Parts: sequence; structure tokens; C-alpha cells
Amino acid sequence: MLTRLTRGLIAVGLTLTIAACATAPAADLTPPPVKQTDAKTQLESGKKY
Repeated sequence: MLTRLTRGLIAVGLTLTIAACATAPAADLTPPPVKQTDAKTQLESGKKY
């Protein structure tokens, strides 16, 4: 009975170890698209985009 409990604890520990080492999905690092300014904003700022 003690060996059964020991094997069960080892199995649980191994499962938790593997789960902790699993890689997380990669984060999306692409920048958001540049927002186009409207004609009024371009005229007011004096910049051509």
C-alpha cells in the first residue's frame, strides 16, 4: 500500500513538473497599424502624412 501511494505521488509530481515546463504561446509583438489622419487634421497640423 505504501508503494502504491509513493508511485501515485511520483506520478502526480512528474505530471506537475511537465505541466510547469510546458511552453506558453508566443505573444503577438507586431505593432498596431498606423492610423491615417483625416484631411482636417493634416491641414491643421501642417504635416503631410
